[in-house]
Amino acid sequence: MLQNIAARIAGSLSLKEGQVQNTLQLFAEGATIPFIARYRKERTESLDELQIQQIQEKADYFEKLNQRKEHILKAIEDQGLLDDELKHKIENTWDLNGLEDLYLPFKPKRKTKASIARDLGLEPLAGSLMKQDHRDPEALAASFVKGKLTSVEDALSGARAIMAEWMNERLSARKSLRNFYARKAIIQSKLKKAKAEDAAQYRDYFDFQEPLNRIPSHRLLAIRRGEQEGFLRVKIAPEESEALAILERIFVKGNTAASEQVYLALKDSYKRLMQPSLETEFAAESKQKADESAIKVFAENLKQLLLSPPLGQKRILAIDPGYRTGCKVVCLDEQGGLLHNDTIYPHPPQRETGKAAAKIAHLAEAYKIEALAIGNGTAGRETEEFVSKKVRFKYPVQASVVSEAGASVYSASSVARAEFPNYDVTVRGAVSIGRRLMDPLAELVKIDPKSIGVGQYQHDVDQNALKAALGRVVEQVVNAVGVNLNTSSKHLLEYISGLGPKLAENIVNYREEHGPFKSRQDLLKVPKLGPKAFEQAAGFLRIPEAENPLDNSGVHPESYPVVEKMAKDLMRSVRDLIGKADLLSQLDLSNYTQKDLGLPTLKDIIQELAKHGRDPRGAAKGFQFDARVRSISDLQEGMILPGIVSNITNFGAFVDVGAKQDGLVHISELANKFVRDPNEVVHLQQQVKVKVISVDIPRKRIQFSMKQV
Repeated sequence: MLQNIAARIAGSLSLKEGQVQNTLQLFAEGATIPFIARYRKERTESLDELQIQQIQEKADYFEKLNQRKEHILKAIEDQGLLDDELKHKIENTWDLNGLEDLYLPFKPKRKTKASIARDLGLEPLAGSLMKQDHRDPEALAASFVKGKLTSVEDALSGARAIMAEWMNERLSARKSLRNFYARKAIIQSKLKKAKAEDAAQYRDYFDFQEPLNRIPSHRLLAIRRGEQEGFLRVKIAPEESEALAILERIFVKGNTAASEQVYLALKDSYKRLMQPSLETEFAAESKQKADESAIKVFAENLKQLLLSPPLGQKRILAIDPGYRTGCKVVCLDEQGGLLHNDTIYPHPPQRETGKAAAKIAHLAEAYKIEALAIGNGTAGRETEEFVSKKVRFKYPVQASVVSEAGASVYSASSVARAEFPNYDVTVRGAVSIGRRLMDPLAELVKIDPKSIGVGQYQHDVDQNALKAALGRVVEQVVNAVGVNLNTSSKHLLEYISGLGPKLAENIVNYREEHGPFKSRQDLLKVPKLGPKAFEQAAGFLRIPEAENPLDNSGVHPESYPVVEKMAKDLMRSVRDLIGKADLLSQLDLSNYTQKDLGLPTLKDIIQELAKHGRDPRGAAKGFQFDARVRSISDLQEGMILPGIVSNITNFGAFVDVGAKQDGLVHISELANKFVRDPNEVVHLQQQVKVKVISVDIPRKRIQFSMKQV
């Protein structure tokens, strides 16, 4: 490496170099972010997952930057133009734009106006004019008129092209202009008139402008989508006269006729070379920042959704509602296994209400159903009302409305086909709805996160960056919650630290062949699962029926000896310590510190023992929509309604009140205080009360307020 990357990362993230060095070393040893954050706090001085992730991202960036430096150094050296000063500048540049500026004069160029002018022998003329001490440029240029050059103006024009290229390659000029763009660039969008009839959804941007450094990510992404679809023409630039004034101060010296030629070259350089280059640069940078902002919103929403409280292992009757084709009904056992499937027709056109109600009641009794899951899509509200008013259960059965977002994607996927090869997509979709109530995390990991229905502009952002970010979120949540080694699907297990798809599949195959795992140590019997994978994964896997209670906790097997010593010191068994906060508080943790085991990990162990077996997601709560509302036409201004937060964006939160169309609580209507980030006030799946402040039925737009409730 050309420089100490650890020191560079530490400086950029305000961390100690040792923290970064140790984290990079752990990565080199094959450790994952969840493992490092949870079980290597002594090495990192308790860095959290976000800080560790930032270190990884910075390391990747600087590694790529160093690779680019090596390429540039070799390219310039091959031209025989690399001297010690230039080499030092390149090696000590840590900004990609600055690095490319240094390379610009040496970059291989296709044929340009300047290169043609050089071939005509006009470089000396350009050099003389740049000195700006000639009062008669025409006379100076006349001596160059020969051969293919037939006029003084041709000679001057060629010289100006060479000067324009020199100006474009001047580091100080590019730096000054780049700073100016950062402060003053305006993004403008205008309608392409030929597309007026089809561009209605972009009418807010038909004649729009806003400072680039202040435009919110959702607006920029909307503009870029309009441009991509061919409806808008977009430009990024500051006021041209101000940009030219900056360049004039750098390049124009004095007030000679030669200075006028330099000014003409300057204008050409800005319009033809600098402005397009900087516009491309700032368009890419602003898009990247907007992508990062949108991806952050999506990732936070996904995290909250994955952390939705589970109902737990209950017998579920799930209904995927529908009108003409009926409602698909499935009965599931405590592990989500399919026991029965059927179809009922309680809605038009069949209206077999009595028959449908009797069938639901019969199935509930026959399969000892403990809870109902009703999909929130087409006919969802009508089905909820049908169940609550018409079905007579012999014992209380809790009914819940469940989001169907992504269920259709799952039902048609290879994952669903492998699970249910003998059933059609309607049965698979209903199973997914039921399993979501039982354990949202276990079911949602089977679906492409983009299809789950949270986030903003997910199709407009960098898809590779989005996929990587959402993958990290799923990994983070799965490992934070922990999974049951004996019941989890391979789709859930593959997100566990150190495993991946192949080892997850091997675990499931081993389980099917040999029966349930009796201890974490049995993992080492799984084909291809070696000591390193065991180290990374074991602490995140749970075995509720294990003989050793620590196998059903977040305590890592490497720390079992210290827990056994704690129990011995208290003259108890390890099992006696479980859930006994008062007993654990008697321990002096300083007695148990070791070389690689400090107080941070010891405190985690005590906390884990005290809350042993408790799901960090909490428990699911029942919810009912207002019976007056089944569609958008039922809404009236002033109504106060219960709702569920269905999506969160930078500009507010969307709430489902059962109207088949979610409404927006704008960020200004979330609370009676300034709200910078909607996540400060609401979280996904939160049950809230909202007031209807406007309803636009033709445009299907609903505006809610929470602060007015």
